[in-house]
Amino acid sequence: MCLRPGAPCRVGPGDDCNPILQTVRVDALSATFATYVGGSVNHPMSKAFTKESDDADDIDLPRGTAEPGGFQNYITPGGYKRLRDELAQLWKVDRPKLVETIAWAASNGDRSENGDYIYGKKKLREIDRRIRFLDQRIDRAVVVDNAGKDHEKVYFGATVTVANETGDERTVSIVGVDEIDLQRGRVSWVSPIATALLKGSVGDVVTLRTPRGNEELEIVEIQYVDLP
Repeated sequence: MCLRPGAPCRVGPGDDCNPILQTVRVDALSATFATYVGGSVNHPMSKAFTKESDDADDIDLPRGTAEPGGFQNYITPGGYKRLRDELAQLWKVDRPKLVETIAWAASNGDRSENGDYIYGKKKLREIDRRIRFLDQRIDRAVVVDNAGKDHEKVYFGATVTVANETGDERTVSIVGVDEIDLQRGRVSWVSPIATALLKGSVGDVVTLRTPRGNEELEIVEIQYVDLP
C-alpha cells in the first residue's frame, strides 16, 4: 500500500512492493552531519569588515534559526553569496553614506535636540550590529555544493517533492539556517521536515513529527539544482 493512489510501492532498492511502509527517522541533532552532506565541502574564512564595539559580543541568530551546538554553519553557495553581497552593501555603500549624514547633522548645532543626528547614530548602531553578525556567520560558514549531483538520497541542498496521504504534493529545499525562506520552500536542515527527509530515497515514506501530530509523507522526487 502506498500513499499516492495508483503509485507503485517502492520501499527500497530491489523491493517492487512491500506491504509494510518504511518509515525513515533521522535524528539530525545527534548524528554526525557529515553523513547528510553527500557532496563537496568548502571552508571559506573571512575576517574582513570586522568592527569592534562595546556590544560586539552581543550577537544572536534570528529567532528560530539556531543550529545545534557543536555544528558548523553549513550553507549553499547561493546562500553564502547572499551573505557576502549583503555585507559588502552595508560596509561599502550604506555605512559610508550614513556616516556622511551623521557628520553633516553634527555640524548643525546642539546634538541633544538634533533629530537627524540622533536617528543617524541609532541607525549606525543597527548597521554595525548587522555587519558584525554577518561577519560572524561568514567566518563560520562551510559551503556545501551538491548542485548538479546525481544523488539517490536526500542530502543537504536537495530539493525534494513529497506527497501526503491524500496525494497533495509540496516541494522543499534543504538549506542552511541563514537561508530559510518559507515562501520559496527553503527550510533549514535542522527543521522537522528536513530531519525526517535526510537520507531518504524516492519511494520512502517518512514520518513528519509536528505539534499537531504525525504526518506521513512519501518522497516523490529528489533534485539537486542551483539555489540562487
